[in-house]
Amino acid sequence: MHIKQIGIAGTMESSDIMIRIEPKETKGIDLHLSSSVMQQFGKQIEHIIQSTLEELDVDAACVTATDKGALDCTVRARVETAAHRAAGSDQYVWRTKQ
Repeated sequence: MHIKQIGIAGTMESSDIMIRIEPKETKGIDLHLSSSVMQQFGKQIEHIIQSTLEELDVDAACVTATDKGALDCTVRARVETAAHRAAGSDQYVWRTKQ
């Protein structure tokens, strides 16, 4: 997925996360995370963001995440939404767990 513009998803409310994805000239993901639970869950949040972007084939982006205690499923949903918005895509592949 090619990031063409800024894409934002989420809120600054409790139990949510704000994700902002911007285009980047060079390959790689620049991730900047601030979280109210950074000490306890910072590495897990970073992992979810990175793995979600990898699944979407995003290989060049600047990502800013401001977490207010979001659950893993919320982090994943916000990253997917922001990435699709940033790519200008309306083609979604919905996953379901069995």
